[in-house]
Amino acid sequence: MRVLVTGASGPAGRTLLDQLRARGIWAIGTDLLPRRRRGDVEILRSLPALDPGYVAQLRAMVEALDVDLVLPTVQEELPIVAAVGLPQAVIGPSAAVDVAHDKWLTALVLSQGGVAVPRTVCGGALSAALIDWVGRPFVTKPRVSRGGRGVVVHRSWPPTVLLDDDQLLAEFLPGAEYAPNVFIADDPADDVVVVLRKTGLKGGEVGNATGVARVEFPRVGVLAVDAARALGLHGPADVDIRLRADGTPCVIEVNARFGANSAAAPEVLDAVLAAARKAVPA
Repeated sequence: MRVLVTGASGPAGRTLLDQLRARGIWAIGTDLLPRRRRGDVEILRSLPALDPGYVAQLRAMVEALDVDLVLPTVQEELPIVAAVGLPQAVIGPSAAVDVAHDKWLTALVLSQGGVAVPRTVCGGALSAALIDWVGRPFVTKPRVSRGGRGVVVHRSWPPTVLLDDDQLLAEFLPGAEYAPNVFIADDPADDVVVVLRKTGLKGGEVGNATGVARVEFPRVGVLAVDAARALGLHGPADVDIRLRADGTPCVIEVNARFGANSAAAPEVLDAVLAAARKAVPA
């Protein structure tokens, strides 16, 4: 098997290359800024995900390198790769990926599907009544962003900047934060979920995990799988879940890709590779 990993200089891409190499699988990386080789794995320079020539370049790399699987890890590229239907790409259906890419649409779809999410309002629809409904403290964040970028906790109104349609105001959940890593299979009986607890956050109260620990928390694991399935995703996903003060878990966001902590949940990559091998005729 030959695997290409995009975003190979970033946290998610780096850990995937390390895992593939440890399994003895041929792998190569691509990145906008290929900082260095990853062990014995080469990292090729790629165009930006939003460049008009990105898809053509990716297709050319896949063909030239005779790649069997593409593992996309760059948030901006996910809707693009899903939309073009690259056969080698391990990614969910385009419509599902589009929803997961937008935190507002994610909150709406999950809430309508009975999956617990924080109380959330789109910035352009703000009113005093809606702000009171969300409660204090609250967070403001972009509808589309990577990780914890742009997430700010506020304990009073108004926030430091006015919000527009590209930003959200959401209930701040004060409890522990989790990053379940999941694999959504064709048959729900084959779904995989590993619950990781974030042991620290880059921004203190919010942000990317500075460390994780595997934990047994079935309620969080079930919620993560329910969220991914409610969005219609397939394959690997990285879910962020946080607890309310009363211990109720709520889905913060769903990333339709491997996350930065997938090394702590190797079962997900194992499931991806097993599904790929099963799909190839003997």
